Amino acid sequence: MRHPILSDRVRLIIWWLVWLLLTAGQLLLYYFAYGKVTTIFIPDGIISMVVFSGIGISLWYPFKFINAGKSTLMAVVGNFLISGTLSVALWIILTKYSIPLFLPANNDFETYWKATFPYRVGNGGFIYGLIILAYYLFVSLYNLSEKNAREARLETLVRDTELKMLRSQINPHFLFNSLNSISSLTITDPDKAREMVIKLSEFMRYSLSKKDEQPVSLRSELENLRLYLEIEKVRFGDKLSTEEEIDENCLDIKMPVMRRQPLYENAVKHGVYESTESVRIKTRVRCTGGFLEIIISNNYDTVPSAVKGTGTGLMNVTRRLDLFYGNKASIKTVKENGIFSVSLFLPAGDQNPEK
Repeated sequence: MRHPILSDRVRLIIWWLVWLLLTAGQLLLYYFAYGKVTTIFIPDGIISMVVFSGIGISLWYPFKFINAGKSTLMAVVGNFLISGTLSVALWIILTKYSIPLFLPANNDFETYWKATFPYRVGNGGFIYGLIILAYYLFVSLYNLSEKNAREARLETLVRDTELKMLRSQINPHFLFNSLNSISSLTITDPDKAREMVIKLSEFMRYSLSKKDEQPVSLRSELENLRLYLEIEKVRFGDKLSTEEEIDENCLDIKMPVMRRQPLYENAVKHGVYESTESVRIKTRVRCTGGFLEIIISNNYDTVPSAVKGTGTGLMNVTRRLDLFYGNKASIKTVKENGIFSVSLFLPAGDQNPEK
C-alpha cells in the first residue's frame, strides 16, 4: 500500500489545510494560557505545524510495522503509546530549540514556554490521536476500495467464464453428424464433401475465434449462421429450406457473438428431425423503436413427439442475453398453427452493453 498522503496531491493539500486549522486552534489555546498576544505566536505556529505535520507523515511507516503480522491488542496499544510518547517528545524538543532562533534577542520566550508547556503536551497527545484515527481511516478506505475492486474483478471473471461456458456448448451431435455426412460424401460425392469440409471449418473457426467481450456485426453473425444452415442442408437435402427477410439498415448493428445458433439448432432438432414433412426455417430481421428484432420461425409436426426437449437451447440464449444486456433485452416464444417462432429484442443503439 502506497503512502496515502504523499501519493495523492489533493490529499496532501487537504493535509496541510487541516494542519493550518489545528495550528490556529493551538495558538488560540496558547493565547488563553499566556494571557496576551505575542510575536512568538508566529514562529511557534509555523514551526509547530511544519514539524508535527512532518512527523505525522513519517509515522505512516512505523504504523504499518506496528500493525503488521498478528500482534496482540496489548502489543499494538503499547507500540502506539511508545510511538506517541517519542513523537510528542521529539516535537516539543524541536520546537523549543527552534523557535528562539527566529526571535529577537530581548524576548519573553521562557515565560511563554512555561505557561504553554502543559497545554503543549496535551495538544501533542490530542494531535497524535487524530493522526492514529486518520491512519485507520485511510487503511479502512484503502481496504474497502481494494475489496470493491476485487469483487468487481471477480464478478467480471465469473461473468466472462459463464459466457465462455455457455458459448462453448456447441451441440456435439451437430459436429459428429457433420463429420459422418462428410465421411459418406467422400464416397458418393467428393466435390460436395470438399465443399462441406470448407464450410464446416469456416463455421468452427468463427465460432471458436470470436471473443464474447468483442461484439460483432449482425452481418457477420448472419453469414456464419448461413454456413451452419448450409451444412445442415447437405445432411437433410430437400427436407430443409431457408428463407430470409433482412432489413439492410440493421446489418451493421453490433451484438454478442453466437447468440442465435442454439435457436437454429432447436429449429433443426425439433423441426427437421421430428417432422415427416419438409421444414422451412425463416429469419426475419428489422429495426424498430430503437430495438433490433430478430424472429426465427419454423414449421413443425403437430403430432406430439415421444422425445421431449429439455429447453437447454432457449435457456442458454436467455442467460447469455441477460449476462450481456441485463434487462435491456428480451426473448419471446410463440407456438401456434404448426409454426414455432422465437423473437429476440435487442437494443439497436447499445454498442457496448453492460461491459
